[in-house]
Amino acid sequence: MHSGLILLLWLAAVASIQLLPPQALGAAVLVCVALAALLAPGRSWRLVKRVRVLLIAIAALFAWFTPGEALFFDWPRLGPSREGVVLAAVHAARLLAVVCAVGILLERLSLERLVGGLHALARPLRLIGVPPERLALRLLLVLQYVEQSPRGRAGHWKDWLVDETGQQTADPVVLRRERMGGIDVLVAVCVFGVLLWWSLK
Repeated sequence: MHSGLILLLWLAAVASIQLLPPQALGAAVLVCVALAALLAPGRSWRLVKRVRVLLIAIAALFAWFTPGEALFFDWPRLGPSREGVVLAAVHAARLLAVVCAVGILLERLSLERLVGGLHALARPLRLIGVPPERLALRLLLVLQYVEQSPRGRAGHWKDWLVDETGQQTADPVVLRRERMGGIDVLVAVCVFGVLLWWSLK
């Protein structure tokens, strides 16, 4: 399947999760967590740890600063409100679902295909004078630097361009391009036709 189509389907899935009502959100989050644990456990867990401060901030801000009925104490200002806890749970669940989706995408789609798909989707930017090749190339270099840099050791990005002998390396960077097949067009028409029908329903 074309990498650009995969990205579009991924974006549609993430957007659909964000639009789900709270009653169906719990089941969707459980599915996302289960898929992340099955398909990309290590990467997804690292991403969750990176956003843990944001999850705590969401819980604190919504639970303690949303007006409503006190959850534990008679004085609402000393404890979270019921309405705030519900809002905190909803927003934290949406963020957790997105993080799991990002982990699965980065694990199952190579950097070359990911950047190639973004390059294909960014082609309309050429109409306003923004070259998509430059955007894709810079994104690919940044992602390669992040993936190949040693964890737990900070360094300057220029050190990545120098090998062990002290000589600068200049390996060619190639943007991967894929052709859209008939099955890709059929899948895109069917999926986005269903999404359009569901949004207008």
